[in-house]
Amino acid sequence: MERFLWICLAGAVGTGARYLVGLWTGDRFGGAFPYGTLVVNLVGCFLIAFAMHASLSLSSFPPTLRLAITTGFLGGLTTYSSFNYETTKLVEDGAHRAALANVGVTTLGCFAAGLVGLAMARRIFSG
Repeated sequence: MERFLWICLAGAVGTGARYLVGLWTGDRFGGAFPYGTLVVNLVGCFLIAFAMHASLSLSSFPPTLRLAITTGFLGGLTTYSSFNYETTKLVEDGAHRAALANVGVTTLGCFAAGLVGLAMARRIFSG
């Protein structure tokens, strides 16, 4: 039960962080493109790859902390459901280029961010 509560608490923090990133990117870049969702998905893909490798490489890393970070915080932070809705809305609004850009940059960017996160974690935590 304690593990569950830590995951829920971390998820709440991740959700709050996602909201604040959305506000910040909206103020900074405007609302014509879903920058907030793009930012949290890129950061989330990097962090989950980094955190999983780090936590599995370090024998002293507590499983509850790993789950709180990945399932909790990053689960609350990343927003693929928002990504899908916002891309669909762009298509419905006739902004086909923006929709295609959102799909391309998110998909390729998240893949690249995950690879970089994994490579960085391997460099730091592997012998």
